[in-house]
This record gives sequence, C-alpha cells and structure tokens, in this order.
Amino acid sequence: MRLPTLLLGGAAVTTVAAASYLAFAPTPVDPIAWEAPGNPGLTGAFAPNDRLAAAVMLALPEGLSGPEDVAVDDRGRIHTATAEGKIVRFRPDRTGPEVLATTGGRPLGLDFDASGNLMVADAERGLLSVSPDGVVTELAREADGEPIRYADDVDCAADGRVFFSDATARFAPAESGGTLHASVLDMMEHRRTGRLLVWDPATRRATTALRGISFANGVAVSPDQRFVLVAETGEYRIRRLWLSGPDAGKDDVFVAELPGFPDNVSAGAGRFWVGLVSPRNALLDSLAPYPGIRRVAGRLPERLQPKAVPYSHVVALSPEGQVRGTLQDPSARLPMVTGIVEAGGALHVTSLAGGSFGRLLGAAAAF
Repeated sequence: MRLPTLLLGGAAVTTVAAASYLAFAPTPVDPIAWEAPGNPGLTGAFAPNDRLAAAVMLALPEGLSGPEDVAVDDRGRIHTATAEGKIVRFRPDRTGPEVLATTGGRPLGLDFDASGNLMVADAERGLLSVSPDGVVTELAREADGEPIRYADDVDCAADGRVFFSDATARFAPAESGGTLHASVLDMMEHRRTGRLLVWDPATRRATTALRGISFANGVAVSPDQRFVLVAETGEYRIRRLWLSGPDAGKDDVFVAELPGFPDNVSAGAGRFWVGLVSPRNALLDSLAPYPGIRRVAGRLPERLQPKAVPYSHVVALSPEGQVRGTLQDPSARLPMVTGIVEAGGALHVTSLAGGSFGRLLGAAAAF
C-alpha cells in the first residue's frame, strides 16, 4: 500500500523541482516587451504556390552542408559557404565543386568586390576577404570599439565600401549553440542590439551605419547606390538606410509585416529578393508583450524551444518595396531557405540546412 504513496510523493517532488528550475534557474535571455506586427499569412500576394519545386539541386562535396549564400564571379563560377567553415567553388558549368578556402569559423554572407576578392561575413570571425587563390584575410573583428559578435550578411557598394550586418551584440554563435540557436535566443529576448556596419577600404576600419536592429540579417545595396537594405528578422521587415539624396543618413521601413522570418536580401535585375527562412511562429508572436514568460521559455531545453518550420519561400520586391510575388515549395526540398541570388540568367536558392542548393531558370521573368 505504500508504493502508490511513494510514487505520488516522487512525482510531486519532481513537479516542484521542475517548477523551481523554470522559475529560478539562470537563463541567457533577458527579454523586453514588444508588440508583434500583423501577419498576412499565406494570403494575397503571399498565396501558396509550388514554383520553387522546379529548382535543380546542386550538391556540395560529401560531408558539407548548410549553403547559406551564393556569389558568382565574373567567370561564372559559383561560390557558396558551408556550416563546416568551407568556401566551395563550382566550375562555370556547375560541376567539379572544390573547397577553395577554410575560414576557421562559420561563413554566411558572400559578395565579390571590384577586384575579384570574395567578401565573407563569418559569424565567428567577423568580416573576411578570400582571394581568388583561397587566401583568407581578416578585415574586421570590431566596429567603433565594439566586438562583432555575429557577422551575418555582406554586400559591396560601387565605391568600394563593404556593408555587412552584425546580427546581435548578445549571442555569439560559438557561445550559444550555433548560428540558428543564437538567432532564436536573440529574437526571444528582442533587445534590438543588431547593427548595420560598413568597412571602408581607405581606412581599413569598420564603423556603425545603423543601430537598434532586432537581429540584423540580410544586406543589399541598391543598384543605383542610393540606399542599402538590411533585414530586421525579429520584426519581420526590411529597413532602408539612405546613402545619398536629401534623406542621406536617415532610415525608414522598406517593407513590413512579412509572413515569415526574413533572412538574406539581394538585388536582382529591377527587383530585390528576400528569403523567408521559416513561417512566423504564432506562439512566439503571442508572447511578445510578456517578457516574464519568454524568460521562462529561455530555461527550457533547446529541443523544447521554438523551431523553424520547413517551408521554402522567397519574396520578390519592387525597387520601391512593393511585393511583386513569391516562389514557394510546400514540400521544402530546401527546408530553410535563406535567399536567392540572381546571376547568369538563373536564380540560385540557398539554405541553412542540407547538402545542396537550388538553381532555377526562367522564373525571374515573372517578376
């Protein structure tokens, strides 16, 4: 007769212990209250389609994964970055992938400068340059005396300046379980510590161009050089910093209330592309005004914290920020799409996961 009583007592002790842990255990997040913007969902201009399903997959060398971004050089060679710290280069005919360089960190955003050097936003090492023969040079690990904690995306301006994002001052990937988990922690906290940075080749120094960004992500300089865009992932929007004209130095919202978490941004022919790495999380949005509950959620094991939902989704925007349409794949062959790079008449679709990226012909003409 004592066994059920002992079992009940043990269950009560376990429950109290669990409750105490969730209430008082240390947590890396210190959330603030905020209001989530409206979510259009997959309706209207974002209505579901399967246009991305036609993409042809290009496989990375065996053992490599997470082709976060793509850059194509003037010889038509495709370069991509992997979770294992490699820069992989394909021949112009998209064969023979080889490792060009190893950064020693986690390379994310890529773009070529006018001299043919590959600029790399490395989440663990800051801003790097990789020469055509694979020599890695560190350009910046700090800006304005503040360490670059999470370099994310990069784009080169015509005047030689390099714009890149520092996603968060709070959660360095090497200390927070990797790039994905660090992003989850930052958006759970929502303290808007991300920055848009600019590296000047004349001074060889990085400075802050824009502060107060909720997880600063994708970066794209407009083809006319009038402004630079930066994805504010935690607010489901793209911000614009004016570089010239009467509003130079000012920033505004380029597009808002996206139905997913915007990742990379890139300029195409008369349009911008934005990758939505995952649909929005209704629970996360509902907890926006309640920092105390989000603090408790930060104490949960990583497996119980919010997860990205596999759904391939890319948005095409006009130069004025109007939604022109989308490319989607509900089957999510590319489970967490980071973005699209338009080059050589093709769209190159990148992803945080898996061992391949996509290539799509002819689709850009619809936008």
